[in-house]
Amino acid sequence: MALPVETFFLHPGAQGTLQQQIQQMIAQGILSGRFQHGEKLPSTRKLAGHLSISRITVTIAYTELLANDYLISKGRSGYFVSENAPAPPRFSPAAQETDVVDWSRAIGQKFSGGVTPSKPQDWAKYRYPFIYGQADPTLFDHANWRLCALQALGQRDFTSLTTDYYDKDDPQLIEFIARHTLPRRGISARPEQILITLGAQNALWLTTQVLLTQRRRAVLEDPCYHALRDILSQSRCHVTPVRVDQDGLPPDAIPPNTDVIFTTPSHQCPTNTTMPMNRRLALLERAREMDALIVEDDYEFEMSFLKSPSPALKSLDTDGRVIYVGSFSKSLFPGLRLGYLVGSEPFIREARALRASVLRHPPGHIQRTASYFLSLGHYDALIRKMATALQDRRRVMEAALAAHDLEVSGRGYHGGSSFWMRAPNEVDTDALARRLNKKGVLIEPGRAFFAGDVKPANYYRLAYSSVPTTRIAEGVDLIAQEIREMS
Repeated sequence: MALPVETFFLHPGAQGTLQQQIQQMIAQGILSGRFQHGEKLPSTRKLAGHLSISRITVTIAYTELLANDYLISKGRSGYFVSENAPAPPRFSPAAQETDVVDWSRAIGQKFSGGVTPSKPQDWAKYRYPFIYGQADPTLFDHANWRLCALQALGQRDFTSLTTDYYDKDDPQLIEFIARHTLPRRGISARPEQILITLGAQNALWLTTQVLLTQRRRAVLEDPCYHALRDILSQSRCHVTPVRVDQDGLPPDAIPPNTDVIFTTPSHQCPTNTTMPMNRRLALLERAREMDALIVEDDYEFEMSFLKSPSPALKSLDTDGRVIYVGSFSKSLFPGLRLGYLVGSEPFIREARALRASVLRHPPGHIQRTASYFLSLGHYDALIRKMATALQDRRRVMEAALAAHDLEVSGRGYHGGSSFWMRAPNEVDTDALARRLNKKGVLIEPGRAFFAGDVKPANYYRLAYSSVPTTRIAEGVDLIAQEIREMS
């Protein structure tokens, strides 16, 4: 007798193709012990009818499980759980014991409790997700990314897939960055001056660990990327926040005993300000006077769809004192976690050694897949597609914000994917965000971006990268209604 077909069901939120979901459903049943060795599965026709899917889909899934030795076929008798299928563990879980460790004493250094706010994992279920840095699946080139991933899995690239590079990176990806990506920012670099990282945040962490000690001082912008403040606090260095103005970080406000300056000159985070050329030169001169280093986070320069991006600070550097941080995670998708550092050889050598001691290198298969996606032109095509969509969404959003007299504090005149907003002084945007969540609207309160004990509570960020054009006006209308009620 076959297993009851009613015990088979597909989860509504399951990922992957129907074939993959069926394979996973049956494999999990075997691994959990629900399906025993030798038991017969429902026929492909009966299971397909029960799940309301094509019979060929079930047949292909069964065939794949057959190839992986989860199932066996007995001619006209049907499919059965293979005797060679993985068996579930035959031990009882240990009883929960009382934890007697005093973790308040055992933990030598705390990394939790930072200011970086968490974002809902189910953000895509919200109708109006005005949150920054998330990919829109309707814009991403899934088909070509899949083809590049398959190409990277091929026999020709077996070495890049399986080799432990130790402290090195995929030479194909490094070459593309050196010959194509960096020249677009006016930067010339040798392979020895480039290091692949697990995103920009990992690049900032490596930089902080190499350059800063408890005796050294770092300057960061205020407001700034909140994760950077967490990274600097963990390094236990002295930190001086410097309030930005309409042109970004003011060089004259940087104290004379500064060792490292962190800045986002091309697209200030979160205000979207672009530092003008005369201030960039003044910042380089100020760093030269103090013999300080500059860490330039050049995020989102690809999204300059209104005007050409300004030259990178690194391209103006004649002393080798600028360390450049780039990332593909913002322009491709955040889960990619692929960024890079560019700097003088002695710095990159130390950052490479630190990376090797912690994680060796980012996975070779991911590096090779990205290199194919970049070198075959898919990346440039994706950027053009995204720029067109973002420009349209920005136009609609600007009109909606203007219609409700919502104050834009920073808009990014080169492009980008967000607006830095200011609510009336009496509106706490943390409370505003909680009220909007109940209406399907996600916003980013601005408090976490600021330094100090007393932080402005009436700023917030609205991103339009993940909201369809047709929903933007509706979402902004809901935001305006809540702000009016709270004012």
